[in-house]
Amino acid sequence: MTVASELSYFTSTDGDLAYTDTGSGIPVVLLHSGYVDHRFWDAQIPALAAGHRVIVPDVRGHGWSANATEPFRWADDLAGLLRHLDAGPAVLVGLSMGGVIATDTVLEYPDLVRAVVTCGAATGDFQYSDPWTKEIQAEYARTLGAGDIEGWLAAFARVVPGEHRTLDDIALEIPRRLREMALHSISKHTPGEPNRLVPVTDSWSRAPKIDVPVLALNGTLEPAEMLDAAERLARTVPDGRAVTIDGVGHYPNLEKPEEFDAILLDFLRAL
Repeated sequence: MTVASELSYFTSTDGDLAYTDTGSGIPVVLLHSGYVDHRFWDAQIPALAAGHRVIVPDVRGHGWSANATEPFRWADDLAGLLRHLDAGPAVLVGLSMGGVIATDTVLEYPDLVRAVVTCGAATGDFQYSDPWTKEIQAEYARTLGAGDIEGWLAAFARVVPGEHRTLDDIALEIPRRLREMALHSISKHTPGEPNRLVPVTDSWSRAPKIDVPVLALNGTLEPAEMLDAAERLARTVPDGRAVTIDGVGHYPNLEKPEEFDAILLDFLRAL
């Protein structure tokens, strides 16, 4: 298990943000999904670091990064880190929440982004308006606000397998790892804590201006609305394409890491 002593820290205007930084070459930033931390990408780092500089932050409020005490935007945090590390323009690879961070950042700070890979995400406009996603987020908020961790985990279990499956259909190690990371991040917060995230808006209307390559990479068992949004993103940007990995849900990098890595490395080689 990665521990805090192995991390580096960037002093932001609102606390220290944790990250790892390994390898050399074109910078690739791996942005984890909600409630987990940098360990989410453990299976990808060795393959990528063989030929790239791989930067893996703990998003604010997750892992070993500071909680927000004032309004903030994900894109601003990431831009601050990239400038601190002199690591732009970078390839941003994000899953779920991390995918929204990637598209937010390319919209707000295009000079810092070389390419984007989104998984289980499209743009913030989709994530904040999709009925299924809104339902899950509302359940997360309700259970966390009540201190109902088991209820939160039950909602989390609906997301992990994807459509038409249960946790029994995937390797036991995957939900165990996700649960471990999620409980660590949740422990940093208190019931009823205000959500200080300021969303980036009008992302769909601005998406045609994204002038870097975009890969939408998803499992075929994502909800149909998610896959439709990924296809829409790939069509909307000037240089976009959508690829699916068969038989996996919301976490393709965990279920089929070798296939995920191969697709990602092919995309990086073409840049």
